[in-house]
Amino acid sequence: MLQGYLPSILEGGVLTLKLAGTALVVSVALGLVGALFKSSHSRPLTLLAEFYSTVVRGVPDLVWMFLLFFGAQMALNDLCGYFGWQSPDIDPFAAGVATLGFIFGAYMTETFRGAMMAVHKGQMEAGLAYGMTPLRVFFRIQLPQMVRYALPSFSNNWLVLVKSTALVSVIGLNDVMYRADAAKSATQQPFDVYIVVGALFLVVTGVSNLLLHWLEKRYSMGTKESGL
Repeated sequence: MLQGYLPSILEGGVLTLKLAGTALVVSVALGLVGALFKSSHSRPLTLLAEFYSTVVRGVPDLVWMFLLFFGAQMALNDLCGYFGWQSPDIDPFAAGVATLGFIFGAYMTETFRGAMMAVHKGQMEAGLAYGMTPLRVFFRIQLPQMVRYALPSFSNNWLVLVKSTALVSVIGLNDVMYRADAAKSATQQPFDVYIVVGALFLVVTGVSNLLLHWLEKRYSMGTKESGL
């Protein structure tokens, strides 16, 4: 099948999964910071987080991919040229992780902010009254409860992020789409090639749906939503 290109496509699929997983970690970190900034009493931090989430979500992902990858490379070239250094090439994997993490960090910001607002403020006030630090209140009281409220939106963000990894091939990453394009050109079987690619993405999103649905049920146990 596909004249021996199937193993290459599967290897590209593994790289795509690594890309998606690493970008998810970056986006969750940015999302938590953004949500905390939006919920803070500092006007500058609130405005910064609002600007970030609004602007990033308003620009297409592919545009950000080109802007951040080529823009960062140009800035690096100018900086190295100024000091007389040799400019290194930006690694496509690192650029893909940074770009996708940056983009989906904006979506995670809104996800986590909504989850924070869903947790009753009286519980945090009680924690502070018992002498807990704000950081301990967040990790011991607020964060565990946020998970249940954040999971539905988080699940959707993850599924969209997985599919958005297909865009990273445009900056030269040797991922599943890049290898599929090479296989298509060599075999002249575009339908077969992209059926395989589509099936790979469907398997990943299908397994993700099952796991995330299990997590939602687990974190809803004992609540009204669980029916128990």
